[in-house]
Amino acid sequence: MDLTEKTVNKKYIYNGKILNLRLDDILLPDGKPAKREIIEHSGGSAVYCEKDGKVLFVRQFRYPYKKVIYEIPAGKINAGEKPEAAAIRELEEECGVKAEKVTETFKIYPSPGYTEEIIYIYKAEGLKDTSVRLDDGEYLSSCWIEKEEAIKMVENGEIKDAKTVIALLNERKQGK
Repeated sequence: MDLTEKTVNKKYIYNGKILNLRLDDILLPDGKPAKREIIEHSGGSAVYCEKDGKVLFVRQFRYPYKKVIYEIPAGKINAGEKPEAAAIRELEEECGVKAEKVTETFKIYPSPGYTEEIIYIYKAEGLKDTSVRLDDGEYLSSCWIEKEEAIKMVENGEIKDAKTVIALLNERKQGK
């Protein structure tokens, strides 16, 4: 059975700095019309960093949840920027850590029901301290947490961010 939905028309409802909202008219596989609300987003890159048995995190207030959460360093991919370059840039800007090399470990669809966003998850190697350069209006702090403690924070629900959970559990699975 062909499960493909065909786009008939795209209508932009909102164009913003970090996302656009569209309302698409589509045809279902059986030919019946339907609508899809889609958030366009340029995607993001995230970086898992481990040094001396500790994992690097940022703590940032996330307005939709009204709380400060733990995440691995991450950020939006700028227009024309490669995901790998975004990962290296965000790590240095947010945490003052420069990576000699990053290797892609995952590419995830954070919420495929309504967004086409892709998040690329990298593992950093060859870490060197530099200086933090936060964007205007960006407020966060970084910290290193023992890897086993971070895993416990996932298990007890203290860390809920999907990209962070995936990166941590993958590293545990790899036995590294």
